[in-house]
Amino acid sequence: MPASLEQKPLLGKFTLKSQIEVKTGLHIGGGGENLDIGGLDKPVIRDPLTQYPYLPGSSIKGKLRAITERLTNKPLNRPSGSNTYRYESDDLADGFTEERNELLIRYEGASTCLVSRLFGSTGGNNCWIDIDTVASQGLERVQNTQRRHIAWANNGRTGRFVENANSQLNAGETVGEYIKVKGRNCPARLIVRDSHLSPQSAEQLKKVDTGLFMTEWKFENGIDRVTAAANPRQFERVPAGSIFEFELVYTVENAQQAIKDLENIAIALAILEDDALGGHGSRGYGKVEFKQFNFFYRDLEYYRQITNTSSNGSGIEEFPSPNNIQELLDNFTGLSQNIQRRLPGS
Repeated sequence: MPASLEQKPLLGKFTLKSQIEVKTGLHIGGGGENLDIGGLDKPVIRDPLTQYPYLPGSSIKGKLRAITERLTNKPLNRPSGSNTYRYESDDLADGFTEERNELLIRYEGASTCLVSRLFGSTGGNNCWIDIDTVASQGLERVQNTQRRHIAWANNGRTGRFVENANSQLNAGETVGEYIKVKGRNCPARLIVRDSHLSPQSAEQLKKVDTGLFMTEWKFENGIDRVTAAANPRQFERVPAGSIFEFELVYTVENAQQAIKDLENIAIALAILEDDALGGHGSRGYGKVEFKQFNFFYRDLEYYRQITNTSSNGSGIEEFPSPNNIQELLDNFTGLSQNIQRRLPGS
């Protein structure tokens, strides 16, 4: 990967804090250390120090990313094990991912892609980028590969290799010269913290008498449709009514893209409420609700002056606080205008 003389921009940080209320029993697995007769088949993940159940930031962020990929209708261009695929921007610049049998899937470069610039992406080893971009940005070429011509339709999702620039094209196709490179990573702008139980909720769950510490059993049966034989299994779930403290941090790198990124976060949170968090959502698990939002913004001047901040104020700019997702969406226009005024260049 070539060296760069430019750092990624840092203009400020937006912090969103909220609470996640579990509306139906929730299961995010932690992996059992051993299998006991009559014991749990699927335990929940717990804090190793307190043994309290918690919601990993990776699980919440992964769900939000999957929702955003579907929201923006991204192609599945990257294998991720177990014969599954996901979306990734193979590089910061637009190009094509080469899959098996010379299948070429178009991807949007991470510098502009609504998914990758927000959630991050790892560079691919099978990406083809046009020769002008490769030359101007000094990209690292894959050894022992030759330039090739690729034809694609402007609104199409795939391309195809052709012999040369004069090859016969289909209606609406364009042709260009490309070369395979080692794609560049794009660090995520979005940080999602682990969500831990609120103190009040933790005290309530300590009183739960289920035979498990702060959780509940969920017994299920798989029934053979021919013999009617039962296959019982036991899941551990976080009970409905539990409250977790939720926090995410968005790094402002581009003032022109920030509002759209925050809008997509809000929409993804709303869709998550109508979906499920954790496993077995189609069987009723994992309905959640976000409540009591708080927004804060810190620009670079705040960080530079942090040691000079008086004890009477934090220097953090706070925004009007919606109580739930519906209020957040209903008032997003006013919120976005409020945010825009605080961004550099406004």
